[in-house]
This record gives sequence, structure tokens and C-alpha cells, in this order.
Amino acid sequence: MPATMPRYPHIIFDLDGTLIDSAPAILASFRAAFAQTGIAPAVTIDESVIGPPLTETLQLLSGSTDPALIGRLAEAFKASYDGDGYRETAAYAGVGKLLAELAGAGLTLSIATNKRIHPTRLILDHLGWRGHFTHVYALDLISPRLANKAAMIARLLADQGIAKEQAIYIGDRSEDGESADANGLPFIAVTWGYGSLNADEMRTGWRAAAQPAALGAMLLAD
Repeated sequence: MPATMPRYPHIIFDLDGTLIDSAPAILASFRAAFAQTGIAPAVTIDESVIGPPLTETLQLLSGSTDPALIGRLAEAFKASYDGDGYRETAAYAGVGKLLAELAGAGLTLSIATNKRIHPTRLILDHLGWRGHFTHVYALDLISPRLANKAAMIARLLADQGIAKEQAIYIGDRSEDGESADANGLPFIAVTWGYGSLNADEMRTGWRAAAQPAALGAMLLAD
């Protein structure tokens, strides 16, 4: 454990594109859902659609907001992904070591993800990471469902009595940075994931880390 605790003892992570490469599993399950329901996708199913909540993504892919149609697609997706599909998820190289290092330094690690809570827990168990995280939040963790990621982070902070001055959010998309900003949290964008921010998307005060080792150094030095 470091001689002095880092400035941000509470580290909140996004999941998809930040800690894990879930693209192969997610895209395969989206394709399976459309094939099984006989619905033709309105846009290409590729990595650009990964990140938003399931319902929002299915609306984009189907070109429809019809509740019955989206419900059929959602059930088909869940059957594929929650069955065996999630097992195709891989950790980004160096992330497992990063999490062990941060937890070993006495920092409190949490997840705030747009992914549903059930597959999130399945993936954490699959990767052997459940013990690293003190808190795991998803939009559907609470009923009624949380409105968005900014609201989810706010709920996590309030539930756990975490002062915003002691927390930091780590993600890979502009939505993540905006959600951190909405809660008065500093933000570090990881640039190894599929949601990597380019220079034009970075805002004043946001920082970037190109490798897990670099992110660890930043968090332990803060």
C-alpha cells in the first residue's frame, strides 16, 4: 500500500470498451436476435453501436421504437448473450493486473455500466474479477430503471456516501466524460477500447490513458 493514499480513493469504471472487449460477444448476439426474429437490421451491426443501453441500441438497429418489436429482439438478444454468448468476452491486456494493483493499494473500485446487471455479474465472475469491485451498478439495478449513466453515477455516490471530491470516473466514450462532468467528477478516457475518443472530442479537464499501466500510474500518483 502506498505511504499516502492517492487523491481519489474511489475509482468508478465503465465496463464495455474500458475494462473488457465485449464486442465479439455482443455483436454475435445482436445478429442472432435479428436472425431468430426474422427482422432485418436497418443499419449495419458493427462496433459503432456498442455502448448505449440495450433498448436504445435495438431501436437504432431496427429503425423502430415499437415496444412489441423491441421486446422480441431484446428477449432474443438476452437468450443468446446471457446463455453462453457472454463467455466470448475478453479482458483487455493488462487490465486484470491493473485492477489487482489498484485494489491491493487499498482503493475502492466500482463499476457504473450501461450493460444490464445480470450479464455484468456473469462476466465479472467469468473473469475472476468480482472480488475487486465493492460496488457494481447498472441502469436496471434499481426499479424504476435509472434514466442514464449520469443518474447512475449520482445514485452510486449517494447510496455509498462517497464525496465527489474523492471519486474519479474512467471510461472510453464521450458519454462517460459527460456523465462524470454532470456529477462533478474528474474523468480519464482510455484509448485502447472501441469507443476511443479522438483529440477533437476531448474536453478541457479530461485526461487520456493509452495503456492500463499508464492509467494505473495516473491513478496511484493523483
